[in-house]
Amino acid sequence: MTVPGRRSSTFTRLLRHGFTDPSGAERLLDLPELAALRGDSVLLDALGATADPDLALRGLVRLVEAQPESERQTLTTTLLSAKPFRDRLLGVLGASEALADHLARHPRDWETLVTYEAADLHPGVADFERGLAGAADPVALRIAYRRCLLGIAARDVCGTTDVAQAAAELADLATATLRAALAIARAAEPADAAQCRLAVIAMGKCGGHELNYVSDVDVIFVGEPAEGADEAKALQAATRLASHLMRICSETTVEGTIWPVDANLRPEGRNGPLVRTLSSHLAYYQRWAKTWEFQALLKARPVAGDPELGSAYVDAVSPLVWQAAERENFVTDVQAMRRRVVDNIPVAQVDRELKLGPGGLRDVEFAVQLLQLVHGRSDATLHSGSTLDALAALAAGGYVGRADAAQLDEAYRFLRAMEHRIQLYRLRRTHLVPEGDEDLRRLGRSLGLRTDPVAELNKEWRRHASVVRRLHEKIFYRPLLDAVAQLAPGEIRLSPKAAGQRLEALGYADPAAALRHLEALASGVSRKAAIQRTLLPVLLGWFADSADPDAGLLGFRKVSDALGKTPWYLRLLRDEGAAAENLARVLSAGRLAPDLLLRAPEAVAILGDPEGLRPRGRDHLEQEVLAAVGRADDAEQAVAAARGVRRRELFRTAAADLIDAYGTEDSPRTSDQGALVDRVGQAVTDLNAATLAGALRAAVRAEWGDELPTRFAVIGMGRFGGHELGYGSDADVLFVHEPRPGVDDQEAARAANRVVTEMRRLLQLPTTDPPLLIDADLRPEGRSGPMVRTLASYQAYYRRWSLVWESQALLRAAPMAGDPELGQRFIELIDPLRYPAEGLGEDAVREIRRLKARMESERLPRGADPTLHAKLGRGGLSDVEWTVQLLQMRHGWAEPGLRTTRTRAALSAAHAAGLIPTEEAQTLDEAWVLATRVRNAVMLVRGRPGDTFPSEPRELAAVGRYLGYGPGHVGEMVDDYRRITRRARAVVDELFYGA
Repeated sequence: MTVPGRRSSTFTRLLRHGFTDPSGAERLLDLPELAALRGDSVLLDALGATADPDLALRGLVRLVEAQPESERQTLTTTLLSAKPFRDRLLGVLGASEALADHLARHPRDWETLVTYEAADLHPGVADFERGLAGAADPVALRIAYRRCLLGIAARDVCGTTDVAQAAAELADLATATLRAALAIARAAEPADAAQCRLAVIAMGKCGGHELNYVSDVDVIFVGEPAEGADEAKALQAATRLASHLMRICSETTVEGTIWPVDANLRPEGRNGPLVRTLSSHLAYYQRWAKTWEFQALLKARPVAGDPELGSAYVDAVSPLVWQAAERENFVTDVQAMRRRVVDNIPVAQVDRELKLGPGGLRDVEFAVQLLQLVHGRSDATLHSGSTLDALAALAAGGYVGRADAAQLDEAYRFLRAMEHRIQLYRLRRTHLVPEGDEDLRRLGRSLGLRTDPVAELNKEWRRHASVVRRLHEKIFYRPLLDAVAQLAPGEIRLSPKAAGQRLEALGYADPAAALRHLEALASGVSRKAAIQRTLLPVLLGWFADSADPDAGLLGFRKVSDALGKTPWYLRLLRDEGAAAENLARVLSAGRLAPDLLLRAPEAVAILGDPEGLRPRGRDHLEQEVLAAVGRADDAEQAVAAARGVRRRELFRTAAADLIDAYGTEDSPRTSDQGALVDRVGQAVTDLNAATLAGALRAAVRAEWGDELPTRFAVIGMGRFGGHELGYGSDADVLFVHEPRPGVDDQEAARAANRVVTEMRRLLQLPTTDPPLLIDADLRPEGRSGPMVRTLASYQAYYRRWSLVWESQALLRAAPMAGDPELGQRFIELIDPLRYPAEGLGEDAVREIRRLKARMESERLPRGADPTLHAKLGRGGLSDVEWTVQLLQMRHGWAEPGLRTTRTRAALSAAHAAGLIPTEEAQTLDEAWVLATRVRNAVMLVRGRPGDTFPSEPRELAAVGRYLGYGPGHVGEMVDDYRRITRRARAVVDELFYGA
């Protein structure tokens, strides 16, 4: 009798044995059905050893209750007397609610777990066929299938088989099941069976002999006419048999389903015929198949139907699989496949995805399969459908480092064991790690983690996933370094041929040069070589993820040659996690950023500072530039210092732009493309303004000391005034001056002109830094007019002679350098011109439209595609800007928001004022941002300005990557550009031309 308020000794024992609901367990043990078991400590010990003692006890009660009265004693006696049976039965009941349900429905099936002969430990296909032999209909087949599954699960949870053996047994059971299902289908349609030969080819995990508990079974069907039969009718008969086989396995009955049979890996997928002849398969693979289809065929294995036809199929397609790496588009396909598709995983599930998430099973499988495709063409030992067998063969052949292979093997086995136990619980197809503590506890205990199952499971899972994340790409590159470096004893060197094959497969156009660079970087015993040997496997992966891996590797060698002896450089790359990846992205994305970096490699420090990629504001830059000018001995030294600051800031801006456009492992690519454009435009404008301020100070100081005889200001025009400069833009300017009191007008004019001449000379001096070209052609009278005017001269000219195009050009005018008060008075002077009271008259509107039409017909370069020219083409920058500027001149007098030099801000203000509907405003904004990004991309990739897409394939691919298009999608990029700008042009025709 239990004293009130005190727990019984049984309650305490149950807690100690791992029960989470000891009160409920006590009640179950007190049931009369368990009277024979209640007092036996052996039972409690066995229950406590299971994954979930509560679940195991509930399942046992149901099983005993389901026994006929006359059979119960047999079960309980066997349970107490036979330890192997006890461990198997309770192990299954504690791990699988679904198999407990099966045993409750079929109470005699426990007897299949009693036998414990040697032959029973590792059954093969023939054993499973005997187990399914009596099944003549789909329901009987399901019952027999689960009876066989009981044995596999028992051996698995008791540790009699490891995860690879369990997966192989599941594949063998699937093979026997497909054969039984085909036999049922043939028996139902003997006439169809007589007309054709049908072979079932297993693909995926079934073909690779590594099936899950619950998984689609991927198959391909091959059919041929029986002797004397008509081919068309035979294929129809084979298709009916194949469809019936699929239904037998897939349909839900009173006994549930077995698993879906998926034939979508066949030629043309679900759009192709279910059954083809062997010759039809070959014709498709030789002409139309994509690289991923050959990757899938790695695991093809004949499992059911006509064995001769199945073997003929595998023999015929096998050579094609091992030639896939020689295909013209292999590199592009590989790059696309390597970019793991996690986009379609719901965000909330990414961290719980065991298969597709970062560091998941798919990472290991893909890496192994890709290496098989690359090296299997010259090494038949790699021709295995099993992931773990292939990984072992890759290590044995030196294609993967032994230590890396061992770590991946361990991680893969652990992740597969997790997947097996998760699916076994309810026999449901899932790859999500559960969230509830009860489920996690059962899962952890099933894997032998008993002290703190939930915490230990999470720790082990994260550790193994981290190993996979770190190694799944590293294993591509580490052996490349071993091919050119000293090896540890016992390691096998990758041959030069194999190293070249791998580099080619990863997108390197010149594998021989790449190997030379690797040798130069990684050979030797210096600390520098040791650190670079550690860094290079990861860097090579990032280079291969770009459009030009060769350029990335060459750039890295040049930077390392320049900075390799600098202690902080190697420390930066080794210790600052983001710095190495940022450097790889910058070096392999095009010519501009590496060119800027290689002129002063110490700027690489920017890439390791979390704040380093943030643009500096104009005040900060101007202060730095003017301080550098003040320290210089002469004007040329002063402007050289200013241009050095500009080069560094251009690199900072370009690097930040590229890193945001590409994204990194820790931060995805920026989705707001408009924000990227605005940031580049503002940053380049600020640094050009600061550079002009420095050149002005240097020119004045060289001849006049601290003060020029005339007040002087530089007015930004065009994109400069609009804060929309690109990397390759000139600085459009006007120069204005005003004589100081007591200074003669002619002396003041001479001084102002000499300053302008000196500024232009200094900014274009040939140095290692990019020049800043000053363009003053928008001044009154254009190239025929004086370079500099007084404020009064501008006033007189604009009052008397100004043309409508000049008023339009002044919409972008903003002070950039020099005397700020003079600059502001110039703006006050021109405001009535650019925002005329009561708006533009109809004559002026017609004139602007006439000028625009003339520009479209005359200024587009000869031979240029008008649908792809970013500046002057259909729906490009000019179209959008003229449309917005016409609105500014017509309505700016009444709408203060329109009085801005920035295109996007003016467009937004026009929309807010109701002058442009929402959809039209979005269309114009999207086209303007895209055209601006195309121009920026061309400059970043080619290192020189351009207004249209490059024709060279690698450059075009690099532009695509910058714009967010993966390998092989440049056609889609061009189509999208044409579509977006075509829609913008329709809006321009309506709003600008009034069409």
